[in-house]
Amino acid sequence: MCLAVPARIIEINGDLAKVDFGGGVIREANVSLVDAKVGDYVLVHAGYAIQVLEKEEAEETLMLWKEILETEEGREGNAPERL
Repeated sequence: MCLAVPARIIEINGDLAKVDFGGGVIREANVSLVDAKVGDYVLVHAGYAIQVLEKEEAEETLMLWKEILETEEGREGNAPERL
């Protein structure tokens, strides 16, 4: 099973971008596979942006991830490792 997580591009430098997954999680992702610009939302898998998303779709997915993580925190009594 493949897992891709939406993130918002906050900076681009060549083929690399800083992306914001929300909750203070910022990582670097390769954006050479997509035609994206600062402010766009992308799906990130294994360090690569693989698809540009509509803002509404990305925000809905991020909200679902947040709910999942909060549920897991409550179930396990501790915070899971963040993405």
